[in-house]
Amino acid sequence: MAQTRGTCDERFEAVRAALEASLDVGASVAVYLDGEPVVDLWGGYADAERTQPWERDTITCVFSTTKTMAALCALILADRGELDLDAPVARYWPEFAAAGKEKVLVRHVLGHTSGLPTWQEPLRPEQLYDWATATRLLAEQAPSSEPGVVGGYHAVTQGYLIGEVVHRITGRSLGAFFAEEVAGPLGADFHIGLPAEHDDRVAPVIPATTRAPEIVARGPGNPPLAAEIANTEAWRRAEVPSANGFGNARSVAAVQSILACGGEARGVRLLSPAGCERALEEQFAGEDEVLGARIRYGMGYAVQGRTCSWGGWGGSIVTTDLDTHLTVAYVMNQMVEQGPLGDDRGLGIVMAAYEGLGNLR
Repeated sequence: MAQTRGTCDERFEAVRAALEASLDVGASVAVYLDGEPVVDLWGGYADAERTQPWERDTITCVFSTTKTMAALCALILADRGELDLDAPVARYWPEFAAAGKEKVLVRHVLGHTSGLPTWQEPLRPEQLYDWATATRLLAEQAPSSEPGVVGGYHAVTQGYLIGEVVHRITGRSLGAFFAEEVAGPLGADFHIGLPAEHDDRVAPVIPATTRAPEIVARGPGNPPLAAEIANTEAWRRAEVPSANGFGNARSVAAVQSILACGGEARGVRLLSPAGCERALEEQFAGEDEVLGARIRYGMGYAVQGRTCSWGGWGGSIVTTDLDTHLTVAYVMNQMVEQGPLGDDRGLGIVMAAYEGLGNLR
Protein backbone atom coordinates (compact mmCIF):
# COMPACT_ATOMS: atom_id res chain seq x y z
CA MET A 1 0.00 0.00 0.00
CA ALA A 2 1.29 3.45 -0.93
CA GLN A 3 2.63 5.73 1.78
CA THR A 4 1.34 9.24 2.33
CA ARG A 5 2.77 12.34 3.95
CA GLY A 6 1.22 15.29 5.71
CA THR A 7 -1.02 15.66 8.73
CA CYS A 8 -4.15 13.80 9.75
CA ASP A 9 -6.22 14.13 12.91
CA GLU A 10 -6.34 10.65 14.42
CA ARG A 11 -10.14 10.66 14.25
CA PHE A 12 -9.89 10.91 10.45
CA GLU A 13 -7.47 8.03 9.92
CA ALA A 14 -10.08 6.44 7.63
CA VAL A 15 -9.31 9.23 5.16
CA ARG A 16 -5.63 8.35 5.14
CA ALA A 17 -6.51 4.69 4.60
CA ALA A 18 -8.85 5.56 1.72
CA LEU A 19 -6.19 7.68 0.03
CA GLU A 20 -3.52 5.01 0.38
CA ALA A 21 -5.85 2.32 -0.95
CA SER A 22 -6.82 4.38 -4.02
CA LEU A 23 -3.47 5.97 -4.86
CA ASP A 24 -2.86 5.20 -8.54
CA VAL A 25 0.05 7.55 -9.27
CA GLY A 26 -0.16 10.76 -7.23
CA ALA A 27 -2.87 12.57 -5.27
CA SER A 28 -3.70 14.90 -2.42
CA VAL A 29 -6.60 14.98 0.02
CA ALA A 30 -7.78 17.69 2.39
CA VAL A 31 -10.55 17.83 4.96
CA TYR A 32 -11.50 21.11 6.59
CA LEU A 33 -13.80 21.22 9.59
CA ASP A 34 -15.16 24.54 10.86
CA GLY A 35 -12.80 26.18 8.39
CA GLU A 36 -9.66 24.56 9.77
CA PRO A 37 -7.65 21.69 8.23
CA VAL A 38 -7.96 18.35 10.01
CA VAL A 39 -6.53 16.33 7.10
CA ASP A 40 -3.82 17.51 4.71
CA LEU A 41 -2.27 14.50 2.98
CA TRP A 42 -0.44 13.79 -0.26
CA GLY A 43 1.44 10.88 -1.72
CA GLY A 44 2.66 9.01 -4.74
CA TYR A 45 4.30 10.57 -7.75
CA ALA A 46 3.91 13.67 -9.88
CA ASP A 47 4.83 11.89 -13.12
CA ALA A 48 3.67 8.79 -14.95
CA GLU A 49 7.17 7.31 -14.80
CA ARG A 50 7.05 7.49 -11.00
CA THR A 51 10.38 9.27 -10.71
CA GLN A 52 9.25 12.55 -9.12
CA PRO A 53 7.48 12.43 -5.74
CA TRP A 54 4.23 14.33 -5.25
CA GLU A 55 5.28 17.11 -2.88
CA ARG A 56 3.37 19.28 -0.46
CA ASP A 57 3.11 22.09 -3.00
CA THR A 58 2.49 19.96 -6.11
CA ILE A 59 -0.46 21.22 -8.14
CA THR A 60 -2.30 19.87 -11.18
CA CYS A 61 -5.22 20.68 -13.46
CA VAL A 62 -8.52 19.84 -11.75
CA PHE A 63 -10.69 20.31 -14.86
CA SER A 64 -14.35 20.98 -13.92
CA THR A 65 -13.73 21.28 -10.19
CA THR A 66 -12.72 24.76 -11.37
CA LYS A 67 -16.42 25.49 -11.82
CA THR A 68 -16.88 25.71 -8.05
CA MET A 69 -14.40 28.61 -8.02
CA ALA A 70 -16.21 30.47 -10.80
CA ALA A 71 -19.53 29.93 -9.03
CA LEU A 72 -18.09 31.26 -5.79
CA CYS A 73 -17.00 34.44 -7.56
CA ALA A 74 -20.57 34.97 -8.78
CA LEU A 75 -21.97 34.34 -5.30
CA ILE A 76 -19.55 36.86 -3.80
CA LEU A 77 -20.56 39.57 -6.28
CA ALA A 78 -24.23 38.78 -5.64
CA ASP A 79 -23.69 39.07 -1.90
CA ARG A 80 -22.08 42.47 -2.39
CA GLY A 81 -25.10 43.64 -4.35
CA GLU A 82 -23.12 44.03 -7.58
CA LEU A 83 -24.76 41.07 -9.32
CA ASP A 84 -28.43 40.11 -9.26
CA LEU A 85 -28.66 36.36 -9.81
CA ASP A 86 -32.30 36.76 -10.86
CA ALA A 87 -31.50 39.41 -13.49
CA PRO A 88 -31.09 38.82 -17.23
CA VAL A 89 -27.51 38.22 -18.28
CA ALA A 90 -28.05 41.02 -20.81
CA ARG A 91 -28.35 43.58 -17.99
CA TYR A 92 -24.59 43.27 -17.58
CA TRP A 93 -23.70 42.09 -21.10
CA PRO A 94 -26.09 43.86 -23.51
CA GLU A 95 -24.88 42.03 -26.64
CA PHE A 96 -25.99 38.77 -25.04
CA ALA A 97 -29.67 39.61 -25.64
CA ALA A 98 -29.29 38.69 -29.32
CA ALA A 99 -31.03 35.70 -30.89
CA GLY A 100 -33.76 35.38 -28.28
CA LYS A 101 -31.62 35.29 -25.14
CA GLU A 102 -33.12 38.33 -23.44
CA LYS A 103 -34.86 36.02 -20.93
CA VAL A 104 -31.73 34.06 -19.97
CA LEU A 105 -31.08 34.87 -16.32
CA VAL A 106 -27.78 34.70 -14.47
CA ARG A 107 -29.11 31.85 -12.35
CA HIS A 108 -29.91 29.89 -15.52
CA VAL A 109 -26.22 30.00 -16.37
CA LEU A 110 -25.23 28.86 -12.88
CA GLY A 111 -27.83 26.09 -13.01
CA HIS A 112 -26.92 24.77 -16.48
CA THR A 113 -30.34 25.69 -17.91
CA SER A 114 -29.47 28.68 -20.13
CA GLY A 115 -29.70 26.63 -23.34
CA LEU A 116 -26.05 27.23 -24.18
CA PRO A 117 -24.39 23.92 -23.27
CA THR A 118 -21.91 24.27 -26.13
CA TRP A 119 -21.01 26.44 -29.11
CA GLN A 120 -23.07 25.88 -32.23
CA GLU A 121 -20.23 26.96 -34.51
CA PRO A 122 -17.48 24.34 -34.66
CA LEU A 123 -14.43 25.45 -32.70
CA ARG A 124 -10.83 24.37 -32.56
CA PRO A 125 -9.35 23.88 -29.07
CA GLU A 126 -6.98 26.81 -29.49
CA GLN A 127 -9.94 29.14 -29.99
CA LEU A 128 -10.74 28.72 -26.30
CA TYR A 129 -7.74 30.93 -25.63
CA ASP A 130 -9.35 33.83 -27.53
CA TRP A 131 -11.74 35.16 -24.90
CA ALA A 132 -13.28 37.84 -27.11
CA THR A 133 -14.17 35.37 -29.84
CA ALA A 134 -15.46 32.64 -27.53
CA THR A 135 -17.77 35.04 -25.70
CA ARG A 136 -18.88 36.84 -28.87
CA LEU A 137 -20.01 33.57 -30.41
CA LEU A 138 -22.03 32.73 -27.29
CA ALA A 139 -23.63 36.18 -27.36
CA GLU A 140 -24.63 35.72 -30.99
CA GLN A 141 -26.11 32.24 -30.90
CA ALA A 142 -29.68 31.24 -30.10
CA PRO A 143 -30.44 29.06 -27.08
CA SER A 144 -31.04 25.38 -27.84
CA SER A 145 -33.91 25.20 -25.34
CA GLU A 146 -36.20 27.46 -23.37
CA PRO A 147 -34.17 29.12 -20.61
CA GLY A 148 -34.71 27.65 -17.17
CA VAL A 149 -36.40 24.47 -18.40
CA VAL A 150 -33.87 21.95 -19.74
CA GLY A 151 -30.85 20.86 -17.75
CA GLY A 152 -27.85 20.51 -20.05
CA TYR A 153 -24.40 20.52 -18.52
CA HIS A 154 -22.45 23.57 -19.74
CA ALA A 155 -19.14 21.71 -19.65
CA VAL A 156 -16.99 24.49 -21.08
CA THR A 157 -19.33 27.37 -21.89
CA GLN A 158 -20.38 28.06 -18.29
CA GLY A 159 -17.01 29.53 -17.36
CA TYR A 160 -17.09 31.95 -20.28
CA LEU A 161 -20.65 33.00 -19.51
CA ILE A 162 -19.95 33.62 -15.82
CA GLY A 163 -16.56 35.07 -16.62
CA GLU A 164 -17.87 37.65 -19.07
CA VAL A 165 -20.49 38.80 -16.55
CA VAL A 166 -17.76 39.15 -13.92
CA HIS A 167 -15.65 41.08 -16.41
CA ARG A 168 -18.50 43.45 -17.31
CA ILE A 169 -19.17 44.19 -13.64
CA THR A 170 -15.63 44.43 -12.27
CA GLY A 171 -13.48 45.26 -15.29
CA ARG A 172 -11.34 42.25 -14.38
CA SER A 173 -11.14 38.78 -15.84
CA LEU A 174 -12.59 36.03 -13.69
CA GLY A 175 -9.08 34.67 -13.08
CA ALA A 176 -7.86 38.06 -11.88
CA PHE A 177 -10.94 38.61 -9.70
CA PHE A 178 -10.51 35.16 -8.17
CA ALA A 179 -6.82 35.72 -7.49
CA GLU A 180 -7.32 39.13 -5.90
CA GLU A 181 -10.60 38.66 -4.05
CA VAL A 182 -10.60 34.96 -3.12
CA ALA A 183 -7.33 33.06 -3.39
CA GLY A 184 -5.21 35.97 -2.24
CA PRO A 185 -7.06 36.76 1.00
CA LEU A 186 -7.33 33.04 1.82
CA GLY A 187 -3.73 32.24 0.92
CA ALA A 188 -4.99 29.49 -1.37
CA ASP A 189 -2.64 28.06 -4.00
CA PHE A 190 -5.27 27.82 -6.73
CA HIS A 191 -4.98 29.50 -10.12
CA ILE A 192 -7.26 30.14 -13.09
CA GLY A 193 -4.63 31.11 -15.60
CA LEU A 194 -1.35 29.74 -14.25
CA PRO A 195 1.68 32.07 -14.11
CA ALA A 196 4.86 30.57 -15.58
CA GLU A 197 6.70 30.65 -12.25
CA HIS A 198 4.53 27.77 -11.03
CA ASP A 199 5.22 25.41 -13.94
CA ASP A 200 7.89 23.43 -12.11
CA ARG A 201 5.33 22.42 -9.47
CA VAL A 202 2.76 21.04 -11.91
CA ALA A 203 2.05 17.31 -12.01
CA PRO A 204 1.08 16.55 -15.62
CA VAL A 205 -2.34 15.04 -16.16
CA ILE A 206 -2.15 11.32 -17.01
CA PRO A 207 -5.04 10.47 -19.37
CA ALA A 208 -7.23 7.45 -18.83
CA THR A 209 -6.54 4.48 -21.08
CA THR A 210 -10.24 3.93 -21.82
CA ARG A 211 -13.24 6.15 -22.45
CA ALA A 212 -16.68 5.37 -21.14
CA PRO A 213 -19.08 4.12 -23.85
CA GLU A 214 -21.57 6.89 -23.24
CA ILE A 215 -18.87 9.51 -23.77
CA VAL A 216 -17.71 7.89 -26.99
CA ALA A 217 -21.32 7.80 -28.22
CA ARG A 218 -21.70 11.54 -27.69
CA GLY A 219 -18.70 12.28 -29.88
CA PRO A 220 -15.62 14.41 -29.29
CA GLY A 221 -17.42 17.55 -28.13
CA ASN A 222 -17.08 21.12 -29.39
CA PRO A 223 -14.30 21.96 -29.36
CA PRO A 224 -12.89 18.42 -29.18
CA LEU A 225 -10.64 18.26 -26.13
CA ALA A 226 -8.10 15.59 -25.28
CA ALA A 227 -6.98 15.36 -21.67
CA GLU A 228 -3.39 16.01 -22.75
CA ILE A 229 -4.31 19.61 -23.53
CA ALA A 230 -3.94 20.30 -19.81
CA ASN A 231 -0.21 19.65 -20.15
CA THR A 232 0.35 22.39 -22.73
CA GLU A 233 1.71 25.82 -21.98
CA ALA A 234 -1.16 27.48 -23.86
CA TRP A 235 -3.77 25.80 -21.63
CA ARG A 236 -1.93 26.82 -18.47
CA ARG A 237 -1.63 30.47 -19.44
CA ALA A 238 -5.21 30.87 -20.67
CA GLU A 239 -8.30 31.39 -18.57
CA VAL A 240 -10.89 28.66 -19.10
CA PRO A 241 -12.92 29.16 -15.91
CA SER A 242 -14.91 25.98 -16.44
CA ALA A 243 -11.94 23.68 -16.69
CA ASN A 244 -8.36 24.91 -16.38
CA GLY A 245 -7.91 25.64 -12.68
CA PHE A 246 -4.64 24.42 -11.16
CA GLY A 247 -4.37 23.54 -7.50
CA ASN A 248 -4.26 20.73 -4.98
CA ALA A 249 -6.71 19.38 -2.44
CA ARG A 250 -5.54 21.82 0.22
CA SER A 251 -6.21 24.86 -1.93
CA VAL A 252 -9.55 23.57 -3.22
CA ALA A 253 -10.79 22.82 0.30
CA ALA A 254 -9.40 26.07 1.69
CA VAL A 255 -11.47 28.08 -0.78
CA GLN A 256 -14.69 26.07 -0.64
CA SER A 257 -14.62 25.89 3.18
CA ILE A 258 -15.89 29.48 3.04
CA LEU A 259 -19.30 28.09 2.06
CA ALA A 260 -19.24 25.55 4.87
CA CYS A 261 -18.67 28.19 7.53
CA GLY A 262 -21.25 30.85 6.82
CA GLY A 263 -18.92 32.87 4.62
CA GLU A 264 -15.96 33.27 6.98
CA ALA A 265 -12.97 31.00 7.50
CA ARG A 266 -9.60 31.53 9.17
CA GLY A 267 -10.34 35.19 9.85
CA VAL A 268 -11.39 36.02 6.29
CA ARG A 269 -15.01 36.83 5.44
CA LEU A 270 -16.02 36.66 1.79
CA LEU A 271 -19.77 36.04 2.09
CA SER A 272 -22.63 36.59 4.49
CA PRO A 273 -24.43 33.51 5.84
CA ALA A 274 -27.36 34.36 3.55
CA GLY A 275 -24.98 34.59 0.61
CA CYS A 276 -23.78 31.06 1.30
CA GLU A 277 -27.35 29.76 1.42
CA ARG A 278 -27.92 30.92 -2.14
CA ALA A 279 -25.64 28.13 -3.38
CA LEU A 280 -28.32 25.64 -2.31
CA GLU A 281 -31.21 27.21 -4.25
CA GLU A 282 -32.52 24.60 -6.66
CA GLN A 283 -32.35 25.56 -10.33
CA PHE A 284 -32.99 22.19 -11.90
CA ALA A 285 -33.86 18.66 -10.78
CA GLY A 286 -34.16 15.83 -13.27
CA GLU A 287 -32.18 14.17 -16.02
CA ASP A 288 -29.42 16.27 -17.51
CA GLU A 289 -29.64 15.79 -21.26
CA VAL A 290 -25.89 16.15 -21.71
CA LEU A 291 -24.70 13.98 -18.84
CA GLY A 292 -27.49 11.45 -19.22
CA ALA A 293 -27.88 11.29 -15.45
CA ARG A 294 -30.32 12.58 -12.88
CA ILE A 295 -28.99 15.57 -11.03
CA ARG A 296 -30.08 18.51 -8.89
CA TYR A 297 -28.38 21.81 -9.64
CA GLY A 298 -28.14 24.71 -7.25
CA MET A 299 -26.29 27.94 -7.98
CA GLY A 300 -23.19 26.54 -9.62
CA TYR A 301 -23.06 23.27 -7.69
CA ALA A 302 -24.79 19.93 -7.58
CA VAL A 303 -26.82 19.92 -4.38
CA GLN A 304 -28.11 17.19 -2.13
CA GLY A 305 -29.78 18.23 1.08
CA ARG A 306 -27.54 20.98 2.43
CA THR A 307 -24.44 19.71 0.69
CA CYS A 308 -23.04 21.22 -2.49
CA SER A 309 -20.36 19.64 -4.63
CA TRP A 310 -18.83 19.18 -8.04
CA GLY A 311 -15.96 17.30 -9.60
CA GLY A 312 -13.61 17.31 -12.55
CA TRP A 313 -12.95 15.13 -15.55
CA GLY A 314 -10.94 12.13 -14.44
CA GLY A 315 -11.76 12.16 -10.74
CA SER A 316 -11.10 15.33 -8.72
CA ILE A 317 -13.92 16.39 -6.40
CA VAL A 318 -14.94 18.83 -3.68
CA THR A 319 -17.89 18.47 -1.31
CA THR A 320 -19.07 21.11 1.16
CA ASP A 321 -21.61 20.44 3.91
CA LEU A 322 -23.24 23.59 5.24
CA ASP A 323 -24.73 21.81 8.26
CA THR A 324 -21.63 20.02 9.57
CA HIS A 325 -19.19 22.71 8.34
CA LEU A 326 -17.23 19.97 6.58
CA THR A 327 -15.32 20.39 3.31
CA VAL A 328 -13.57 17.50 1.56
CA ALA A 329 -11.36 17.75 -1.53
CA TYR A 330 -9.51 15.17 -3.60
CA VAL A 331 -7.11 16.02 -6.43
CA MET A 332 -5.06 13.54 -8.48
CA ASN A 333 -3.06 13.29 -11.71
CA GLN A 334 -4.14 9.84 -12.94
CA MET A 335 -7.49 10.10 -14.69
CA VAL A 336 -9.87 7.13 -14.48
CA GLU A 337 -12.70 7.46 -17.00
CA GLN A 338 -15.54 5.33 -15.70
CA GLY A 339 -18.30 7.71 -16.69
CA PRO A 340 -19.24 11.35 -17.20
CA LEU A 341 -19.47 12.01 -13.46
CA GLY A 342 -16.08 10.63 -12.51
CA ASP A 343 -15.15 7.51 -10.56
CA ASP A 344 -15.45 6.23 -7.01
CA ARG A 345 -12.04 7.28 -5.63
CA GLY A 346 -13.21 10.71 -4.54
CA LEU A 347 -16.49 9.31 -3.23
CA GLY A 348 -14.51 6.90 -1.06
CA ILE A 349 -12.56 9.82 0.38
CA VAL A 350 -15.78 11.73 1.13
CA MET A 351 -17.35 8.72 2.84
CA ALA A 352 -14.22 8.24 4.94
CA ALA A 353 -14.38 11.90 6.00
CA TYR A 354 -17.95 11.42 7.19
CA GLU A 355 -16.79 8.35 9.10
CA GLY A 356 -14.28 10.60 10.83
CA LEU A 357 -16.98 13.14 11.53
CA GLY A 358 -18.92 10.39 13.30
CA ASN A 359 -15.93 9.82 15.56
CA LEU A 360 -16.30 13.36 16.87
CA ARG A 361 -19.76 12.70 18.25
